[in-house]
Amino acid sequence: MTLNEQLLKRLIETPGVPGREGKQREIAREHLGSLTDEVRTDSLGSVIGTKNGGDFSVMVAAHMDEIGFIVKYIDDKGFLRLQTLGGHDPANMVSQRVIVTTSNGESLRGALQPARKPPHIAGDDAKKMPKAEEFFVDLGLPAEEVKEKVRVGDFVTMDRTLEKVGENYLGKAMDDRIGVFVMYEALREMKSNEATIHAVATSQEEVGLRGASASGSGLEPDVVVALDITLAMDVPGGGNENEISKLGGGAAIKIMDGSLICHPKLVEHFREIAEREDIPHQMEVLPRGGTDAGGVQRLHGGIPAITLSIPCRYVHTVNEMVNSEDVRACINLLARYLEEAHSGDYSL
Repeated sequence: MTLNEQLLKRLIETPGVPGREGKQREIAREHLGSLTDEVRTDSLGSVIGTKNGGDFSVMVAAHMDEIGFIVKYIDDKGFLRLQTLGGHDPANMVSQRVIVTTSNGESLRGALQPARKPPHIAGDDAKKMPKAEEFFVDLGLPAEEVKEKVRVGDFVTMDRTLEKVGENYLGKAMDDRIGVFVMYEALREMKSNEATIHAVATSQEEVGLRGASASGSGLEPDVVVALDITLAMDVPGGGNENEISKLGGGAAIKIMDGSLICHPKLVEHFREIAEREDIPHQMEVLPRGGTDAGGVQRLHGGIPAITLSIPCRYVHTVNEMVNSEDVRACINLLARYLEEAHSGDYSL
């Protein structure tokens, strides 16, 4: 079945960094409003859509925010200096184009550059890796106009579109708009539910799982399922015991990452469904990094938690790549799980 590429493109290309997810909230309210019985927004900006069912409740969490920046200073020449939000590798920041979203909603394109000399005159300095704090944005505008349009606190995201490359999708912010996409589409494809389902488009994941922790505290679910990307290291420099996951290998059922050890009975439940329904899948062990499930599992004396991952190459770059069949497998697996989540026994 063909994926809804129009929705995916909208999700990928609509900007929203931690604490500035307003435009993504609009999309979340629109889609969760048509897929659930009640939609509300909590105080940290996560959008919660509740599909009514029985006493047993499942929280599905996928984060709306992407890594980016906020403007921290505007100099006398109109160049913007930045504060990073989320994990950036300066090697992936060089010579990129960005979009500055102003407080009045205007989008301004600019060049993201490090404060360094061109190679023609750099000498030995050309060999040095730039640091994140050395980067600035050039909007190509007079300083007076920049200061009229831009304020400290306005946010900055990479300027890239969604593209189809073979059977893969390529773009920025797959982390974690592809997880949000899987959540919406699984709700759409789910045939029935006896559990109450709280579908949460969470805020501020990239700066410490904050939105999911707040939402989980308020919802007190019986189970939490996070949706996020994981590293696909089926590329030069990876492979074998360091592969973690691979594109085209199916949905990645997480066993552990740096933020949580997934509940063993939840892992087995997802694995049993995948095997029974012949859904392509792979098992994931991620030595570092974390997901929204890690922010929820330690609440209220402990909540059974798992993450369903979409394999992704080139994470935290402008060229994050996912495979269409892996995305389809994640949608199918989540939909089948939600149909029978109420039957799970997660006691230890």
